[in-house]
Amino acid sequence: MNFKPEEEIKTFLKSIASPMGIEIVDVEAKGENLTVFIETESGVDLDTCEKFHNAIMEPIDELDPSFGAAYTLNVSSPGLDRPFKTVRDFERNLGGEVEVKLYAPLKGKKFLEGVLTSFDDNSVTILCGGQEEKINRTKIAKINKAIKFE
Repeated sequence: MNFKPEEEIKTFLKSIASPMGIEIVDVEAKGENLTVFIETESGVDLDTCEKFHNAIMEPIDELDPSFGAAYTLNVSSPGLDRPFKTVRDFERNLGGEVEVKLYAPLKGKKFLEGVLTSFDDNSVTILCGGQEEKINRTKIAKINKAIKFE
């Protein structure tokens, strides 16, 4: 099934999400499903997903994301270990522990874990084993929050 570009849908939904304190993290169109991934400062629960789903049902139908074809609209949390995609993801995790998977080894390692100390458009710096490592973002396959179970 063809959907409008995901960025167009994401941009359209921002005006509804922002007043609700919701951030659109990602939009994914696969098969007959259109899934909107959301985040809030306090996290996402089922009630938040339901409220946002109800708020966007009519406007998204007016946008006609599937060009008249039937589709299923889903609203979901992206999960705790989701990859960072937005500047807000990096800001939210500044000073926190992150996991970094690289495309190719850096000093013999393809996986690093440490504290995110800074970032910009081109690089990410993490404190890893007492040393700061500045990594070019083009070298990063995935970066996400480190999840610790105690």
